Amino acid sequence: MTDRLTIATWNINSVRLRLPIVEKLILDHAPDVICLQETKCADGNFPLSAFRKLGYEHIAIKGQKGYHGVATISRRPFLDEERIDYCTKGDSRHLSTGIPFAGDRFTLQNFYVPAGGDEPDPEINDKFAHKLAFLDEMADRFASISGNAMVVGDLNVAPYEHDVWSHKQLLKIVSHTPIECEKLEAVRTAAGLTDVMRAFVPLEEKLYTWWSYRAKDWSAADKGRRLDHVWANPALAGQAVSMQVLRDARGWEQPSDHAPVLVRLEA
Repeated sequence: MTDRLTIATWNINSVRLRLPIVEKLILDHAPDVICLQETKCADGNFPLSAFRKLGYEHIAIKGQKGYHGVATISRRPFLDEERIDYCTKGDSRHLSTGIPFAGDRFTLQNFYVPAGGDEPDPEINDKFAHKLAFLDEMADRFASISGNAMVVGDLNVAPYEHDVWSHKQLLKIVSHTPIECEKLEAVRTAAGLTDVMRAFVPLEEKLYTWWSYRAKDWSAADKGRRLDHVWANPALAGQAVSMQVLRDARGWEQPSDHAPVLVRLEA
């Protein structure tokens, strides 16, 4: 019997403020698992009942008041949960859950990597230093990943030339500097993971998931970046049958500056 599973990942930029558009995502696309980042919500204030009314009984959260925060919301039970405090700063940036699929399981890791501030110099910008250290720790930990695994989330790096609207103009802009791109690739390759989004969209084609609030007409300007990612080990990646960036969601009422990404697995 075929098992089908749709996973969504979305930096929602405040889950309580933007709950109506998360509900719209659910009603329009019915993903089985939703990974949210930048929930900006303490655990005690997370809107559990709203999601349970929509059929998501299984909810894992790691939040904090006003900043950061990750949540994984599922129609399927979690086989286990883990939360790692990367860089021991007390930030809520990582959540791992075991997901049953096709008579087996995989580990789903939900990340919100630090943005890194504006100045790409770790000597004068503590936020950028934190981002680089976070990526280094990810690479160290990913070297021991085994079994079926998927990594999703706002990784805050657009690593390839056509992951940004202008490779030349963004080379000195945080999120596309060479050192960030190199470190993110080191994370992915440390565990031998496949870039699932780029398996569907060739490297020579533009692919964005984020458009700045600063643009008066974000869609017409189309100065985007791909900051959100889906990676998986080759066996699991081979079971991905579709991938979609819901660009239209960037234009929904009171939108996040990120669009959700949906990946469908079949086995």
